[in-house]
Amino acid sequence: MEILAVHGTILIAMAIVFGLYMTWGIGANDVANAMGTSVGSGAITVVQAIIIAAIFEFTGAFLAGGHVTRTIRKGIIDPTSIMDSPQILVYGMLASLLAAAIWLMVASRRGWPVSTTHTIVGAIVGFAVVGIGPDAVQWSKIGQIVASWIVSPIMGGFLAFLLTISIRQLIFETDTPFRSAQRWAPAYAFLVGFTISLVTVFKGLAHLSLDLSVGGSLAVAVGFGGLCAATGCALVRRVEIDPEADKDFHFASVEKVFSPLMIFTACAMAFAHGSNDVANGIGPMAAVVSIVNNGGSVAQDASLPNWILILGGVGIIVGLGTMGYRVMQTIGTNITALTPSRGFSATLAAAATVVIASRTGLPVSTTHVAVGAVIGVGLARGLSALDLRVIGTIVVSWVVTLPVGAFLAAFFFFTLKGMFG
Repeated sequence: MEILAVHGTILIAMAIVFGLYMTWGIGANDVANAMGTSVGSGAITVVQAIIIAAIFEFTGAFLAGGHVTRTIRKGIIDPTSIMDSPQILVYGMLASLLAAAIWLMVASRRGWPVSTTHTIVGAIVGFAVVGIGPDAVQWSKIGQIVASWIVSPIMGGFLAFLLTISIRQLIFETDTPFRSAQRWAPAYAFLVGFTISLVTVFKGLAHLSLDLSVGGSLAVAVGFGGLCAATGCALVRRVEIDPEADKDFHFASVEKVFSPLMIFTACAMAFAHGSNDVANGIGPMAAVVSIVNNGGSVAQDASLPNWILILGGVGIIVGLGTMGYRVMQTIGTNITALTPSRGFSATLAAAATVVIASRTGLPVSTTHVAVGAVIGVGLARGLSALDLRVIGTIVVSWVVTLPVGAFLAAFFFFTLKGMFG
């Protein structure tokens, strides 16, 4: 208690700095995952992706990011045994933030799309083992995370594969592909609006006072899907056949039909991601601020002030703008070649997988789902369409995320304990 009273201001300042560093990593990695398919397919440029993310990620984080967050993330550890030593938890949260941020920086610099959630969870486990004891860790949760390495990409890949096949049969393999694209585009636009709104209602609005039933959520999704279908219909009707472009690529005009849908999907996915994951990323920062301001009281729930949400929104935009292009390149071009129609399939499949997981409790990672969806799109064209070397590197980066985060957090925990103890 005395340590928090004497050094409380310094500890909060460190939490802000480390939290900004962490949210920078979220922007450079997680947000880049969400925007990678849109950029890689050519539907939007990197600059447009940054602008879209700046608006919709920030809006999602601030408006629907939540005013309450679990200070002990997702029940990973039990802090009961350190209630009389709250400074231990403060050191642990600071160490976890710094460890996760450093690993995200390394992964982003290498272009590896890793899971932010798994990074921070691994870091918290590492601190808990050395700072509290192995018994404080909920090891069953770790088992679910390991299972998600398999479940996430398979689900995303399977749906993306089906979507790609449907677009091929309904549009590209018809006698008039361009007219077929214009005819079916509103239906696919409906799927985008329906799915993305379900992501937002089921996950992004969890912390607002909007307790919708399943039926109410579906009604909202159908209404929003209808609006998107009408908008999509108006947009694709304005697309005209480009004979010159079709000389170089037979389906160039057809692909242009999907570009407006990809832009909308990028905006909606950015909002959904901001509303769901950004608050999670700054949870440890909120924990430190809450413990210090409450005189050492360790609560499972702590208020999430608006200024922390704003810091999180700023951090992710800076991260995407400065380093996100590397991960966007991996997702958008290195795994397999993407066109607007393929990117559309991957993005919609990833969103649908998140919806299914949020309602069934399946342990999935948004990052892993996105990668799996891109792989599924590539498989629809055959195994030779995939760069297996890149995929192998990505899988290795997933496996090492937990232990690396844990090791770094343990090291920083002892460092901080020595500095202030």
